[in-house]
Amino acid sequence: MIIRKANIDDIKRINDIYNQAVLNTTATIDTEPRPLEYHKKWFEAHNDRYAVFVAIEDDIVVGWASLSIWSEKCGYRAVAEDSIYIDKSYKGRGIGDKLIKKIIEHAKENEFHTIVARISEGNDVSIHLHEKYGFKIVGTLKELGYKFNRYLDIHILQLIL
Repeated sequence: MIIRKANIDDIKRINDIYNQAVLNTTATIDTEPRPLEYHKKWFEAHNDRYAVFVAIEDDIVVGWASLSIWSEKCGYRAVAEDSIYIDKSYKGRGIGDKLIKKIIEHAKENEFHTIVARISEGNDVSIHLHEKYGFKIVGTLKELGYKFNRYLDIHILQLIL
């Protein structure tokens, strides 16, 4: 498996993997699939510092991770929010493990002070993955998200680098 920075040719698979999560999980609170144009604009908003990485297996993007701007306010310049999504056919193979290692390494190299993750209740695999790398639950926003006809708590996890 190869982990590398994403390029524009990866956007279709990034979008497909994200939309799998939209339709089948509470990993995202989006309730409708995103059009490809959405992820093209999303990708353009990322750069060398706020990077997007992909996991490649057999020349196929099987997962992706990103560091995104937490807030536009200057005082949050050293904070990034992470996202990690794996194709449902490739879960359980350690792909998330490789991707989270890469984004933590990248965050350190780019002088981030902290990474924040928002993880909805029921996503125990994601919580466990983050905790394995030192993230701590620092708060829970009760019944914040609404998906699949129910309100969901959103856990805030933080890793201080």
